[in-house]
Amino acid sequence: MAYWLVKSEPFKYAWDKMVADKRTHWDGVRNYQASNNLKAMKIGDRCFFYHSNEGLAIVGIVEVVKEYYPDDSDPAGRFGMVDVAAVAPMPNPVTLAQIKGDPRFAELGLVRQSRLSVSGVSDEAWAQICELGGYKG
Repeated sequence: MAYWLVKSEPFKYAWDKMVADKRTHWDGVRNYQASNNLKAMKIGDRCFFYHSNEGLAIVGIVEVVKEYYPDDSDPAGRFGMVDVAAVAPMPNPVTLAQIKGDPRFAELGLVRQSRLSVSGVSDEAWAQICELGGYKG
């Protein structure tokens, strides 16, 4: 299993909406590196759900339930999407300030490439962030 971080602006698609929907497609990614990360995702991989622009925190966990397929919102057909399902909220949201203030996360994509909407998370960083957030799943 691999781990990832996906970003969403709460006013566009918030964690509460993810929970209500139970499952959604992760579309609209138009950066090639982020798109390559979507292509690498496999069913069963887990992702941190991060509120960007407002909130600035990891607020939940989702699981990949459908692998990369064409994104209908891309008229050029260059980009794709995956489907994710809600797993659990982060009991204590882990803020960007906490992550940036902790030297263990210096290599995390959220820190190094802050504008990237889909990034990988190492096994070690995943476990450490889950611990910070009180997630035991």
